[in-house]
Amino acid sequence: MKIPFLSSLLARRSEGNSDLKNPKRWVYDAFGVPFGRGIKVTEGTAMRSTAVLACVRILAETVASLPLPVYRRMKPRGKQRVSHPVGDLLQRSPNPRMTAFTFRETMMAHILLWGNCYAEIEYNERGAITALWPIPPHRVEHMETSSGDPFFRVTTKDGKQHNVPTYAMFHIPGLGFDGTKGISVIAWSRQAIELALATEQFGAEFFANGTNVGAVATHPGTLSDEAFNRLSQSLKEKYEGLGKAHRLMLLEEGMTFSKNTIPPNDAQFLETRKFQTLEIARIFRVPPHMLADLERATFSNIEQQSIDFVTHTIRPWLIRWEQAIAWKLFSNFEERNYIAEFLIEGLLRGETKARYEAYAIARQNGWLSVNEIREKENMNPIEGGDVYLQPLNMTEVGKANKGGDNDNEGDEGAKGTDTPGEQAGNSES
Repeated sequence: MKIPFLSSLLARRSEGNSDLKNPKRWVYDAFGVPFGRGIKVTEGTAMRSTAVLACVRILAETVASLPLPVYRRMKPRGKQRVSHPVGDLLQRSPNPRMTAFTFRETMMAHILLWGNCYAEIEYNERGAITALWPIPPHRVEHMETSSGDPFFRVTTKDGKQHNVPTYAMFHIPGLGFDGTKGISVIAWSRQAIELALATEQFGAEFFANGTNVGAVATHPGTLSDEAFNRLSQSLKEKYEGLGKAHRLMLLEEGMTFSKNTIPPNDAQFLETRKFQTLEIARIFRVPPHMLADLERATFSNIEQQSIDFVTHTIRPWLIRWEQAIAWKLFSNFEERNYIAEFLIEGLLRGETKARYEAYAIARQNGWLSVNEIREKENMNPIEGGDVYLQPLNMTEVGKANKGGDNDNEGDEGAKGTDTPGEQAGNSES
């Protein structure tokens, strides 16, 4: 049956071979019917995938939980932790409405999904930074003036717009092609995430609405309505329910019984779901064991995978943060004298025995003191713990073992000017 209103609407708006049997996407949208069974991946809806949600949470929470102190560069080398207003913003409260953890977690979620994260910088009358306000990336546009100077146009919740100069916008771009704006990982991986959501939807509809017949009873003839109702009632009373399972079924009038199983093709969607989890983990470079996929994990490789996660996944994000902080939050003078740096030693620590063995090597070879080791273990310093050890069986390259006078003797022996006889005579005298 054709609907006149819908038919006339399609006649006006259709393109190509679009009709009631094969409508275009706009038809679904116009009547509130989701296209493709409701699977439409955007930066917001991608989080419906459990794998995407887990990857974003792991990366965002890891970066947000790391200490981020500010150091002053020392001459000729080295650094010293100091108190600085930028450090207070990044480690305590970037604005009156959120903690530092929430701020960094929100910014990381934005850059992981949209490829960019933005925070407007608030200054006081003296030009000092007083707050950082995160802005959802979909509300920010990259613009240029008529003279080619870049700026950002921000749209607020109520639809109003205001322009933000580049010096007042804390912007961290992800991977991109022009060096100024990152690309959306979700947009580039939309099909992989759509497949993951499709398998989840298939499983939900299969168990919620699908019909999975466990067994079939076949009669050689035709049952009357009375016989059919009597047979159905008998099956429900005698064989339905967990407490009545595995009973012997008695059939009459030549009826046969056959049990059904799930076809292998229908069961393969479980393998598809596993593969899509690995695919999404590959997109975000998160080890599968961190997504609770322990199929290929062992006690020997999980520690190495965790270290690889820090060095190859987390570290690039930290460098983006550190360089953006130095560029946008420090003045030109401060940038040459101060640095904000994440502490990742805690993520790289292995098991207790291996960690203590590494400390012993560093202590015995003289590049770590007792107090430095205690600091890494979150322990208070002790008196006399700043002394470094020097191995007695080692010395500087080019020097002998018996003091400075041996330097000349070593040089003369190296030159080989004395004959064996003269060396013997010198030794006797």
